[in-house]
Amino acid sequence: MKTKCVLFLTVFFLAFLALKSQTPQVYIFQKDDTVLKKQYFEQAVKQHELVASTTGTQHPKDYKTAYENQFKQIGELLQSSRAVTAPEANGYLQAVLQKIIVANDELKGRELRVIFTRDWWPNAYSMGDGTIAINAGLVIFLENEAQLSFVLCHELSHYYLQHTQKSIKKYVETINSDSVQKELKKLYKQEYRVNQRLEELAKSLAFDSRQHSRSNEAEADAEGFKFTQKAGYNCSAIRNCLLLLDKIDDSLLYKPLNLEQVFNFSDYPFKKRWIEKESGIFSRLSENESPEAKREKDSLKTHPDCSTRILMLSDSLQNAGEKGGNFLVSENVFNKLKKDFFVELTEQCYRSGNLSRNLYYSLHMLQTSENTYLAVYSIARCLNQLYENQKDHRLGTTIDAESKIYPEDYNLLLRMLGRLKLDELSSLNYFFCKSYYEQMRNYPNFRDELKKLQKPQN
Repeated sequence: MKTKCVLFLTVFFLAFLALKSQTPQVYIFQKDDTVLKKQYFEQAVKQHELVASTTGTQHPKDYKTAYENQFKQIGELLQSSRAVTAPEANGYLQAVLQKIIVANDELKGRELRVIFTRDWWPNAYSMGDGTIAINAGLVIFLENEAQLSFVLCHELSHYYLQHTQKSIKKYVETINSDSVQKELKKLYKQEYRVNQRLEELAKSLAFDSRQHSRSNEAEADAEGFKFTQKAGYNCSAIRNCLLLLDKIDDSLLYKPLNLEQVFNFSDYPFKKRWIEKESGIFSRLSENESPEAKREKDSLKTHPDCSTRILMLSDSLQNAGEKGGNFLVSENVFNKLKKDFFVELTEQCYRSGNLSRNLYYSLHMLQTSENTYLAVYSIARCLNQLYENQKDHRLGTTIDAESKIYPEDYNLLLRMLGRLKLDELSSLNYFFCKSYYEQMRNYPNFRDELKKLQKPQN
């Protein structure tokens, strides 16, 4: 009897394991704290009303317009799914923030709303009212908490030094200056080339503004260094962080995509013409670029002038040495958030209609065997949506155009999406889904995506 019981339990256990192995692992997305998000928005509204009421009497309309535009961006962020208020992510970020505030008296008592976002581009920014955002697209590249701390201290410095308010003041004073007003009056009297001259004037104003912003970057670096050092973080991470930012537009988190490997099927072979490069596209930049061309090229970078910024901090960094820690709150949570944020930004791209980015990141997940079930579903869903958009002649609104500033593997994907015919796109997705059917058939909503596809006709 005992032998039969043991045999039964063994068979039951093996059957359970077999069943479990057939059950797809479903990724659990971060769940935001909607109460906290509402609280942040209400705080931002009050701060906006306070600042708007104290702009002074000179050029009030221009100041009002500037601050309304500023608050519009803040409100859109805080009320969207881009803002992360999930307990684990937000709790970790607030813990890092408190480490900095406790060690720096200048920051105590200030109203701050510091959040992560699900945005893919590698950036962080202070919005001028105490709202500071750090994009997931930057976090996934950071190497440790000390680098995150410097990014946060840099943005806190922009807020502490009132750079946004000063920039708004400079802009309002510039557009109302005698020289600009005189130039505008002259343009209104011209009959020809008015638009061209307006563009030239706008470009010169933008250039002056950019130069002013770059001086702000140097100030924020210097102050951010002090904040970081006082908080007890390893200041050598600052140099490494700036080096990372200097190359981040060209950096790849994973090895380049192999599109032919993913989309090559025995019944539907990959077509080379989908990604073949046309002659003349992306001719190489001249190695003898003029200083103006180099400056313009640098201005296109997400983080320009990093080498200069490192040089300006060199004495401070040398004196600081290797003192301090790379992790003062949690190394485990930091590393977990890096992985989570890659998935979160991938999904956010789909929500925001940036389908080429969503597909790009989903393909990377699949190629690295990270969150494979989610990756396959996300690819199938995205290809189906691209099909619908192409059918409705809206494909161009949801995919990027090839650009020199993008990684080569992303440009190949964009080229492929631009060249796929409607029936090819459908067939490609059909055979892709078919190749993963046994693995994915029990994954939520996968069959729904498959049902949208018709078997290609020979």
